[in-house]
This record gives sequence, structure tokens and C-alpha cells, in this order.
Amino acid sequence: MSKEIKVALLAIVAIAALIIGYNFLRGSNVLSSDHTYYATYPRVDGLNVGALVALNGIKVGQVKSMELQPDKGNSVRVALELDKGIQVGDSTTASLGGSLLGSKAITLTLGRNSKNYTGGEEIRTVTPSSIADAFQAKALPVLDTVSATLAHINGFLNKDAQTNIQGTLVGARQSTEALQKLIVANQANIALITRNLAQMSSALNKTTGKLDKIAVNFGQLSDSLKSAPVGPALRRLNATLADAQVTVQSFNTALSDQKGSMGKLLHDSTLYNNLAATTASSNELLTDLKANPKRYVHFSVFGGGKDKSKVETTKKPDGTTTTEVKKVDANQAIK
Repeated sequence: MSKEIKVALLAIVAIAALIIGYNFLRGSNVLSSDHTYYATYPRVDGLNVGALVALNGIKVGQVKSMELQPDKGNSVRVALELDKGIQVGDSTTASLGGSLLGSKAITLTLGRNSKNYTGGEEIRTVTPSSIADAFQAKALPVLDTVSATLAHINGFLNKDAQTNIQGTLVGARQSTEALQKLIVANQANIALITRNLAQMSSALNKTTGKLDKIAVNFGQLSDSLKSAPVGPALRRLNATLADAQVTVQSFNTALSDQKGSMGKLLHDSTLYNNLAATTASSNELLTDLKANPKRYVHFSVFGGGKDKSKVETTKKPDGTTTTEVKKVDANQAIK
């Protein structure tokens, strides 16, 4: 065999090994006896050649190739390479789904087949809306709104607005510096206030100790009152009050009874009038005695003298006054 033939055979073997290795790296095994099926999707965002084909969460194949079909509305025909032992048929569906990270995979769902496929057939496809798709559908309008808002803010923040904002920031910085200077200038006062607060806190702590002692004393007093014989004392006090109430009622009854002495003294006007007349007569007698003492008292040095007379004035209860002149023996007056 010539050298040229050997080189040609070696080149053919190398090319074949390169093709097989390339396909193997892409996930396709040229030497395998797996069956190939097809599935058509309107779009396959994120789906790559070699992507996973799973059944009940177990890998049963992979995506062999993808072909764009311009004559069918730019739909994508995907070749699925499945293991030889997987039996698919007219009830099998190939669902295209993905994760939040963006990677896509195809999930097979088997049913009761009326016809089994042997390879090369078209499998029915399903494209459910996944969580990632729903999230993207919700997030895209929000992002558009945020972009529009930022655009409006940028349009609002013109040169005048930026100048005003800068002026506001400068004013805030100046206010901060003035506050710092004020704090430095009044640092002594602040320290004095801090000391006063510390002294006040110490005084409050001492007062709290006194309050604790007062609370203890009140507790002891409460315990003493609790253990004291309060019940008998209260019963004796109730009995005393009952006796006093009976006495007061008896006194009120005596005062209300007009036949008794107290009742007559309060309700009979005759006794009052007599007392008033007697008082008036006594007052007049005392007044006359002070004015004319000789009418009532006579002195005789020699034991004799003429008979004298005296005038007696009497005021009756009805208010009338009577005057009576009586003769007084001189000897009787000396006695």
C-alpha cells in the first residue's frame, strides 16, 4: 500500500473522529441507536442544542437540532433524540418550559396511545406559561414605566432645577456648619446640663430608695390591718351607732310630744310669754333699783322713823302694766 493511500485513510479517520467528537461534545451520539422525533414551536427563546428532554423529571433524551421554517410563519422545528426504550405515540406531548435562570428544557407527557411512534414522527407540542415567563410579562411593563418615569425626571431636572437643588444642598451644609459652631460655643452649657441631669438622676435614685421604704412600710401597715381584729371592733361600733340612733329617735319623740315637759317648753307659747314678762319685770325692777335705791332700802340711825311707802310696778303676761303703792314700816325696813 502506497504512502498516499495511507495518508488518505488517516485523513478520513481523523475527519470522522473529529465529527464524532464534535457531535459528542454537543450532546449527540452518532453511534447510538436512539430514535429521533420532531416538535414544532412558535418560538424557542433560551432553548439550545443539547438541552434536556425529561420524562417525570428523568433525562430521557436531548435536543438534537433546531431548524427555522420561514414557510410556516418562522416557526422552529426541534429534533428530539430520545432513548430507545421510551415509547411515544399520538397522545404524547412535548412541553417547552424554563427556569428563572433562563435555561429551557422540554418535558414529555405520556398518555394512552392509540398509535405508537417508531421514529421520525411529529409530536404534539405545548408551550405553557412558566413562572419565568409570567415574571417577565409582569416585569417588562414595570420596567417600561420606570424608564418613562426616569425620563420625565431627567426632563424635569433642567438647569434651573439643578441650580435650585445645588442651592438647597449648600444651604443645608451651611446650616450644619452653623449648628456645629453653636454646639462648640455652648459646649460648657451642654456639659453643665449633662451634670445637672446626672445629679437629677442620682436624686431620683435616692428618692426611689425612699419610695421603696415607704412601700415596705405600707405593706407592713396593710399586713397589720389585715391581722388586726377589725371585725369585732366594727360590730361594737355598729352596736354603739344603733344605740345612739335609738337615743336620738327617743329625743326627737320627746321633743315632738306636746304633752311632755320638753314638748310644752318648745310648743306652748304661754310659758314663753311668762318667762318673757318675768324677764321684763326683773329688768325694770333692777333699773328702778339703780335709779331710786332709797325706795327699797331705808336706814335709821336712832332706830325709828316715819313710815314710808314704796311703789311696785308689775307687768302682766298679756303686756299690761299695773302700779301699786304700799306702806313700809320703818322698823321692818331696818331689819
